[in-house]
Amino acid sequence: MALAALRRAAPALLLYAGTRVLGLVVLAVWGAAAGKSAHQLLSARWDSLWYSRIAEEGYGYTIHLADGSVHSNLAFFPMLPWLERGISAVTPLSVPDAGLAVSSITSLLAAWGIFAVGDLVYGRRVGITLAVLWGVLPVGIVQSMAYSESLFTALAAWSVYAVLTRRWVWAGVLAALAGLTRPVGAAVVAAVWITAAVELLPGGRWRQAWRTNGRVLAGMAIAPLGWLGYVTWVAVRTDSLTGYFDVQNGWGNGFDGGLAFAAFIGGLLVHPPFVAGIALLLAVVALLWLYVCCIRQSQPLPLLVYTGAVLVLALAAKGYFGSKPRLLIPAFPVLIPLAIALARLRPARTALILGSVGLASAAYGAWWLHGSGPP
Repeated sequence: MALAALRRAAPALLLYAGTRVLGLVVLAVWGAAAGKSAHQLLSARWDSLWYSRIAEEGYGYTIHLADGSVHSNLAFFPMLPWLERGISAVTPLSVPDAGLAVSSITSLLAAWGIFAVGDLVYGRRVGITLAVLWGVLPVGIVQSMAYSESLFTALAAWSVYAVLTRRWVWAGVLAALAGLTRPVGAAVVAAVWITAAVELLPGGRWRQAWRTNGRVLAGMAIAPLGWLGYVTWVAVRTDSLTGYFDVQNGWGNGFDGGLAFAAFIGGLLVHPPFVAGIALLLAVVALLWLYVCCIRQSQPLPLLVYTGAVLVLALAAKGYFGSKPRLLIPAFPVLIPLAIALARLRPARTALILGSVGLASAAYGAWWLHGSGPP
């Protein structure tokens, strides 16, 4: 069965891999021209350094900045560092290179999971298009970095797929692992819980066999263990019930309902040349419009819950506004309306559009990583 599923997904995986190869080639050429190492940009800058330090030394490293900010590595969830440490222990790879290996493998698993979701709900052609669209996102280069986005998206996509196919225990296990990978793992838990609740409440499938209901309840029980486990561990380590959220506040992060982000956009709109503010505002409007399209298309409940939660957590958080495009990478179902529209075109036209977008994405990704700030 797994081999048959892999054969069915092969075109999506090959095309997705092509988007990643294109991004890496453009980055390497740009880096050679700029005198910078593409390898270092991908594996040893910004958050990658924090993950590597955790893998090598464990938790407990903190930086106190001149402006009063306190940056603790407790802000980073442990799944990626665990994998980096494990791989580097049993292979010749260094910890940073182990991080790149994790991203390379899990980005393909993520593309497979995204294809599987699209194929299940809307057919194979939409699934292929959806996987490629995810690869040609403007910030798609992050999928090849020693970051946790690819790992998280793989776990989230397959957890959502498990919910859609009523594999409740698998859905819970994958949600728990996603919850150990990134804070937005709470979105995967929400998808499992809300969908399960609808099935168990009157009018749902509560009258199924007790054994089936037991699997649903087991999935619900397992799903939050990863996220809650890490947040609880940080609370114990910091001797504070709000320990993890205090750590995030030290980084300038937190949840304010989007007030800081709105103020940031407003600041860009009131100072010339206004282009950045207008572009950012249009991007947010387009993103919300796509989600409305998802609702109008009557996407399955797990997709709507998961996507909505990711959007809320990304857009309504404060701090590091330049990183918001990266935080939105896991929200792959929001691309489904575009995938459906492209899948209806002639294959040659679809290929031309996706190829052009992929080239632009590769160039943008190279430019982005050569900037001064973290993605």
